[in-house]
Amino acid sequence: MTNSKIQQIFQHGWAEYRSKYNPSDIQQSAAYSIMNCKTGQFGYNIRHCEDCDYLDFHANSCRNRNCPNCQAVLKELWIDKRNSELIDADYFHVVFTIPAQLNPLVYANQKLLYTLLHRCSSETLLELSQNKKYLGATPGIIQILHTWGQELNYHPHIHCIVSGGGLTKSKDLKLCTNQFLVRIEPLVKKFRGKFLHYLNEYYQRNLLHFSHSCRKLQNHYNWSIFKNNLYKINWNAEIKETFNGNGNAIEYLGRYANRIAITNTRILTVSDKEVRFSAKDYKTCKQKTITISCVEFIRRFMMHILPYGFQKIRYYGFLNNRWKNRNLSIIFRIQGHRRFQSQLSGLSMDEVLLKVWHYNIHICPACGCNGMRHIGRTFNMRD
Repeated sequence: MTNSKIQQIFQHGWAEYRSKYNPSDIQQSAAYSIMNCKTGQFGYNIRHCEDCDYLDFHANSCRNRNCPNCQAVLKELWIDKRNSELIDADYFHVVFTIPAQLNPLVYANQKLLYTLLHRCSSETLLELSQNKKYLGATPGIIQILHTWGQELNYHPHIHCIVSGGGLTKSKDLKLCTNQFLVRIEPLVKKFRGKFLHYLNEYYQRNLLHFSHSCRKLQNHYNWSIFKNNLYKINWNAEIKETFNGNGNAIEYLGRYANRIAITNTRILTVSDKEVRFSAKDYKTCKQKTITISCVEFIRRFMMHILPYGFQKIRYYGFLNNRWKNRNLSIIFRIQGHRRFQSQLSGLSMDEVLLKVWHYNIHICPACGCNGMRHIGRTFNMRD
């Protein structure tokens, strides 16, 4: 049975939150999963020791992608798979962020505009990388959407890991010889131009929904002013220092791939009414403590529940799902080796637990023998 801090917060504050706000179906589903994960509500797996007859009831997890208790194994499998796809080249971490003025509109049109964020980020990186002034080839790109800041505020942005090498049109491999993949100025300018061009197109086609806070934008004159002002302000894109192709890039991004908003480790204390958690202050680069009510914590957390079926992780360039295997075969043949071999592919869950966490589920906690065997599942609560 689990007793995670985030689970405690939801158990303390969900009833009040639900009476005060109007959560969507997917938000209610996520909350139910978080509150009941590993409590027995989703049933038990039963193991039996063949040596001493000990019975072990293991409460099932909820497997909801928004639950912080269910992502550890998925994270390790994802990192292992991505490591096996790394080529022998530098890697760059690129972050695209939209201005805060767009947040209400994006939140009101999540599926449409999150997809647009992915599209503009990938198109910007691919077009500039293919330019002979820069890489002159098509790199491999992994993109992950994030919607939160350190204080759980709404802050949509895209994290990208971009290979410093790619395939040319003639299927030759070309590696980056510059310290950085592309210059920041054209990166920002192209991203901003693309996003606002497509956004205006959506407006003209009446595809946008306007919530109360941005309803005035339905007026064409107000929209025109709003759009023109967005062209004038600074947009934020970053190219962070390179990784050296030894797996650090994927290990780094793996922390973002299969989690939401905040981990249990950042939560300091939980009471019936209040939550204290740590957050990085980017002005001072030091940790600070945030104190809010359980209801306010849940409100902030709920903003980051993605729409049904939305794929927050996407692959582009030579990692495009349709041609990835063919492209990687070409690159590994040219380089003469595969930098990393998968360590977890084809393993059972028992074997993954043993290899990653050195946890042998066949060892009996009662007698210490190697006799524990899975005998079935039940949805009846344990007596």
